[in-house]
Amino acid sequence: MSLLIPLYVHPAEDPGAWHRLITCATRTYAVVLNPANGPGGAPDPAFATAARALRTAGARVLGYVDTDYGARDPAQVTEDLRRHQEWYAVDGCFLDQVTAAPHGLPDCRRLVRAARRLGAATVVLNPGVHPAPGYARLADLTVTFEGPWSRYVSDFSRPAWTERLPAERLCHLVYGVPEPLVPLAMRTAGERGAGVCGPVTGDLPNPWSRLTPALAEADR
Repeated sequence: MSLLIPLYVHPAEDPGAWHRLITCATRTYAVVLNPANGPGGAPDPAFATAARALRTAGARVLGYVDTDYGARDPAQVTEDLRRHQEWYAVDGCFLDQVTAAPHGLPDCRRLVRAARRLGAATVVLNPGVHPAPGYARLADLTVTFEGPWSRYVSDFSRPAWTERLPAERLCHLVYGVPEPLVPLAMRTAGERGAGVCGPVTGDLPNPWSRLTPALAEADR
């Protein structure tokens, strides 16, 4: 089980979390860099330093890009990726709020192709739910669950098409996990067909504001 870590906190605000992340960098699938709901309007030296340290430690770094469920102009999306690449030398992109409906598949396909042309070696799609099956064929990794631990436990269901995919193509992001249950959350993701996960103890509005200390230890 590898870890997808969207650590959406400034390195200066929680340097301990970033240090823990760097120490377990080789066990991550990727780390999502998100300076300002995207790359921001100008380079941030603290994030540039953090990204460089993560890559040196062996982590794949992805730039956060919001697609607003297909409502954003594709040119704005690709511009965000260009800035991430120029300012933080990211290895790819984490496309958030991707629509899951079949009618959005052609636009998403064009967006992923544009990202590949820009040099994105890794593309992660995050619809946060099980999308129409075609989406998972577009990306290297698809997040098919994003939500609280309570819902993950109570009403998760797995469509049959996911059983035909290798586990390393699917990811579950679970927040609000009681810290002692983080290892259980990781095992549960594996049992449900996801080879990548990111359980955190934080909750809304920003569950990804810190790295759960147990997460850095859970896969040892």
